[in-house]
Amino acid sequence: MRLFGLIGYPLSHSFSKKYFTEKFEREGLANCKFENFSLESIADFPSLIENNPGLKGIAITIPYKQSVLQFVDDVTGMPEGLTACNCIKISNDKLYGFNTDHIGFEKSVIPFMQPQHQHALVLGNGGATAAIIFALKRLGISYDVVSRKLHNGSNLTYKEVDESIIRKSKIIINTTPLGMYPSIDTCPDIPYEFISSQHLLYDLTYNPVKTLFLQKGEERGATIKNGEEMLVLQAEENWRIWNS
Repeated sequence: MRLFGLIGYPLSHSFSKKYFTEKFEREGLANCKFENFSLESIADFPSLIENNPGLKGIAITIPYKQSVLQFVDDVTGMPEGLTACNCIKISNDKLYGFNTDHIGFEKSVIPFMQPQHQHALVLGNGGATAAIIFALKRLGISYDVVSRKLHNGSNLTYKEVDESIIRKSKIIINTTPLGMYPSIDTCPDIPYEFISSQHLLYDLTYNPVKTLFLQKGEERGATIKNGEEMLVLQAEENWRIWNS
């Protein structure tokens, strides 16, 4: 049995298990299985590998996309400067790290790009943010990163986000878990009243389909996009890597 899995904490919101289980059934891959591995600490990761010798590939989600790198043997498959890993291939007892988030985001956002989308406001500075920034750089889009405190690459706090910043930032990307089920009544604290039909709001969350963040943008005429397609694209890229 070829075993694949997802690590993170908590995993109640996991997309991957449902996606890959259905994929294996649809494609007749009876020798493949996908499991969720909820780790309260990344320190539990080595014993997970040791106790599951059939593991061939691992997807990584919040909050371990950066801390898992300490256990990866080879990162030559990761783009230079990208310090977040969401995909590990296990081959000959070696762990190879990759990032497929940036591919999923870039491919899913390009069809929505308009001439006014020259500057982005990235909400949050966690593990997913690194991939978003990498993709924005590739697309030639300037950006600001917002967090509660100035650290880990952020250059703005939420208190500093005012009308001028919202009007300048025609792309606003939520990389935080705010609004994710079950906390569907939460959203990033920004002045939504300055959002217009010129804006594109992108939420990495997919559950619910339309977060409060996206609802507030839609009410003001903005184009909105959730993270489901990004997840599908990165999942398929993970699968390609695990089988290469």
